[in-house]
Amino acid sequence: MIELKTPGEIEAMRAAGRVVATTLATVRAAARPGVSLLELDEVAATVIADAGAKPAFLHYHPGWAPNPFPATICTSVNDAIVHGVPGRSRLAEGDLVSIDSAAVLDGWCGDSAISFVVGAADPADLALIETTERALAAGIAAAVPGNRLGDIAHAIGVVARAAGYGIMADHGGHGIGRTMHEDPHVANEGRAGRGLVLRPGLTLAVEPMFTRGGLDAYRTDADGWTLRTTDGSWAAHSEHTIAVTEDGPRILTLA
Repeated sequence: MIELKTPGEIEAMRAAGRVVATTLATVRAAARPGVSLLELDEVAATVIADAGAKPAFLHYHPGWAPNPFPATICTSVNDAIVHGVPGRSRLAEGDLVSIDSAAVLDGWCGDSAISFVVGAADPADLALIETTERALAAGIAAAVPGNRLGDIAHAIGVVARAAGYGIMADHGGHGIGRTMHEDPHVANEGRAGRGLVLRPGLTLAVEPMFTRGGLDAYRTDADGWTLRTTDGSWAAHSEHTIAVTEDGPRILTLA
């Protein structure tokens, strides 16, 4: 079931989105060589708690997962694409890090992700991140009333394929609102003019996930959560929660 949100409900989601944006900015500032992923998770937990919100990932248990997610944020490093579980491993110079954060405030959710390089960066990694962000912007720009979900998917996919990157198979964005994952699924590649018609009040998490190796395949770690490239190539992930409005797409997870 797809629930269209009222302007007041979108404002409530915007408040949750600010918490998420602040969390990501704070975690990014703390991400330095030698810092462990568990320490970054603790930073995120503090920011979310101080805002009076709750982490949406902690104890989240979808049907496909063997166990509930054990942390506040997802920390995916280098060849990990998404859903990385924070552990004791420490960041090193040049690591490509993707952080996914979601929070619930007053019963409404926000969800966003960023990718960045710790310290000195390989230009190829910066290009991957820039392309993922550009694809996210293209997908958001397509989220106008009267367009269809396929228009968002097509806009994202065109950017990835033109750059020679892989698109994580069977994964994409999603509806969001009272829960972190709602209908509809938002693919990262598809045909324009197909799918659900976009209407004002529809709220979505748009999230391209690209891989440098050009492959769409992935594998799952023993933790049951972390998804990695099959060829060891590095990956990037960018995400915003948005609302479709009469005036065009509105990003709800900006600082």
